[in-house]
Amino acid sequence: MTRHVSRSSTVAASAIVALGAALIGLPLDTAGAQPGPTPPTKSACANTAMDLGVSRIVEIDTSTGPLFGAISVETREPRFLGPKEVVLTFDDGPMPAVTRPILDTLDKFCTKATFYSVGRMAIAYPAMTREIMARGHTLGTHTWSHPLNLKRLSLTRAIDEIEKGHAAVTMAAGQPIAPFFRFPGLSDSGPMLKHLQGRGIGAFTVDVVSNDSYISDADRLLQRTLREVETHDGGIVLFHDIKAVTARILPRFLTELKLRGYKVVHIRPKATVAPVKQFDSDLVPMLVKAEQNAAAPGGGARVPFYGAVKPGETGDRVVATGAAGAGVAAASGAPAISAQPLAPVETLVPVARTRIGGGEASTKVAQGSGYDSDDDGADEPVKKRPRPVAKPPAPARQPEPASKPWSPFD
Repeated sequence: MTRHVSRSSTVAASAIVALGAALIGLPLDTAGAQPGPTPPTKSACANTAMDLGVSRIVEIDTSTGPLFGAISVETREPRFLGPKEVVLTFDDGPMPAVTRPILDTLDKFCTKATFYSVGRMAIAYPAMTREIMARGHTLGTHTWSHPLNLKRLSLTRAIDEIEKGHAAVTMAAGQPIAPFFRFPGLSDSGPMLKHLQGRGIGAFTVDVVSNDSYISDADRLLQRTLREVETHDGGIVLFHDIKAVTARILPRFLTELKLRGYKVVHIRPKATVAPVKQFDSDLVPMLVKAEQNAAAPGGGARVPFYGAVKPGETGDRVVATGAAGAGVAAASGAPAISAQPLAPVETLVPVARTRIGGGEASTKVAQGSGYDSDDDGADEPVKKRPRPVAKPPAPARQPEPASKPWSPFD
């Protein structure tokens, strides 16, 4: 169903987007325009021992709607990462109490990440959304409301979730964002990927699942994630910036990556994609209310649908004790370091082998996805359930002879 937006709503939406850009002091780019090149600057890390940095920047052409990462049953692009290279990614935020300490830690290590934000969260916390980009990170999307299994929805509803999420995060950011999308629960499908291809939006699954959604013990989470990184020799790493435990382990995790010789690769788009306008009439009032709430005394403490963060679990202070023996404190009041570390920029043009209905068969995911939803301590991969074998039909019951006398034991 097509939604009709009044001219006044469209003007209001434009004003909000312009306001967001003005608040972070950035020029308002036209949607769909190619962003200007970011001049590399020298790393601003005060402690060179902590300078993990960025080894290279990969600028991705998403015009064909490519799919990257290992965990998917659909056909994927070849891995663009070399041995001992990782891409850091964070899903489901922003949640200021957790996202900000994560940003502080990334700044302290002079490294960059990609955030796949949920539309409702971005609209609820627009200042935090803008801060992600202001600090030099890449901002993608993760649907509007994070349905648990997107492919169980009708295709129309699923596409609305994708498009409304892209529109919401763009509006909250106040500037064009990366046309990078991640399916909630990595639950992709051919028809939805076909839609992304038509829009020129790239889909990113993962190689390494941290399991921070299920593991609340910091030491267990750290050891499991490092083990998975070693097993896959790097890869796209999945964390969530709504989990306090993730903020707590991140300094130790980055320290271990540096000690073990891993390099961080930062991904960014070659061009942006304009959001659809049909959701502006819904989103503009939400954004205006969120800005008003944030400006009010004690405002900005809402969590739209993930529930409240428990006291002591805000992640506003995390301490690292890496093998090097140096402790690292990341406090939420730390100054932001938005300078892009010096790194070569490479452009990645996909080979278009992910076109739905193409000649190449889908590459099936290896047995087990790395999830351990029961958190039983074994961290075993969850195996695919075998397809049930159809039972042969039961033989038809033969009618009893009419002449048989009645008996209570029949």
